[in-house]
Amino acid sequence: MIERAKKIPARFYLSSLGANPVRGWLLELPPGDRHIIGKDIQKVEFGWPLGRPHCAPLGSGLWEVRCDLDSNRTARVIFCLRDGYMILLHGFIKKSQKTPKSDIGLARQRMKEVTK
Repeated sequence: MIERAKKIPARFYLSSLGANPVRGWLLELPPGDRHIIGKDIQKVEFGWPLGRPHCAPLGSGLWEVRCDLDSNRTARVIFCLRDGYMILLHGFIKKSQKTPKSDIGLARQRMKEVTK
C-alpha cells in the first residue's frame, strides 16, 4: 500500500480578530483559478521539500507557491512553516515580474504574528 500523507498540511493564517484573508481572497477568484491554486498548494503539501517551478524561497523564513493561471496570469501564495504546518499568509495575483515589497512585507508581518 502506498502511503500518501501530507508532509506539511496547509493552514490558513487567522488574524487576532479572526479574519481569514487568504481564504477570503481565494473565494473571490473564479472557480478555475481556485482549482489551480488549490492543486499547487496540494503539490507542496505532499511533495515538501519542493523547489522551482512549484515553490521558491523568498528569504527570512518565507516561501511562495507559484501558480500559473489561465490567460497568461500568475498567482502567488506566500507561506511560512510553523509546527509542521505551512501557514498560508498572503495570496495575490502577480502583476509584475518581481514580487512587490508590499506583499512580502504584509506576509512578513503576518508571519511575526504566528511565530510569537
